[in-house]
Amino acid sequence: MAEKSQDVVELILDDHRRMEELFRRMRSVEDDRAGALREFSALLIAHGEAEEEEVYPALKRYKDIDNEEVDHGSEEHAEGNEALLALLEVDEVGSDDWDSKLEELVEAVAHHTDEEERTILNGARENVSGTRRGELAVAFWGAREKHLKADCGTVENVRKVVKNS
Repeated sequence: MAEKSQDVVELILDDHRRMEELFRRMRSVEDDRAGALREFSALLIAHGEAEEEEVYPALKRYKDIDNEEVDHGSEEHAEGNEALLALLEVDEVGSDDWDSKLEELVEAVAHHTDEEERTILNGARENVSGTRRGELAVAFWGAREKHLKADCGTVENVRKVVKNS
């Protein structure tokens, strides 16, 4: 396995690419779609919670990073989590309902990651020192791992996250 980046922007981008790969697996009838959904659910929740706990509050302190974009990122996390819950609650993997809810999830998450990469992450690259991005990488990774170890992707936990957003 590759060495973990010491730049929070790179860690976030790595997670975004992993989410895209998991979407491909969830769409493939030849793959373990339910397993890909379990992995995706844990990753999406851990990633979003870690961003909101460690990264977004820190970035809002920088005058050249748009606080409205950061707040909007949190709103889009909530939308993605709601779409995730809807998919997790579908009884039959591969049913028409599954496919429909999966596409709603893909749309919500892809919209968010695209916007986050263009606004928040580019702003972080331009305005936040490499040293500070390294500190945020450690904080983000620690929070992300804490959530993953707590089995954050279960339908019960996703319901709690949605309810509290």
